[in-house]
Amino acid sequence: MTNILLASEGRPFSKAAIAQASAMAGKSGKINLISIARIWGVALGFPNPWLLPSKQEWAQQRSQVADAIAELKRLGFEATGVVAATRNPSKRINAQAARLNCDTIVMGSDPPRHWLLADFYWSQEPYRVKKRAKLPVELVIGSEE
Repeated sequence: MTNILLASEGRPFSKAAIAQASAMAGKSGKINLISIARIWGVALGFPNPWLLPSKQEWAQQRSQVADAIAELKRLGFEATGVVAATRNPSKRINAQAARLNCDTIVMGSDPPRHWLLADFYWSQEPYRVKKRAKLPVELVIGSEE
């Protein structure tokens, strides 16, 4: 049985990413989802409540995960999902993949940017996940719909 992690650094799960994950899972595969609610930083080296995700951000991420699970169940797949808050999405996504013993990570992605500027963009997080991963990572470049 194939075990796939469909991950997002906060963007909605694209139809192309869902299709790629379902194709890779096969008929008897399981798909796990994780979406990241961003923690914005620290103040004076300590986490502060006003930098944590707001109720609206949590609700938006939960809604995105629920919509993707509903789509996967409609396609006939077993799917579960979580929303996690972190400052380091690549580390958390890879840890979740290891914890769930996944075979592959699938993520929606923007096209790559110039290497000099890539670390400054949150949208380039899928490439950081791929760089850190110890298992295959499929990046699905495309729009949100």
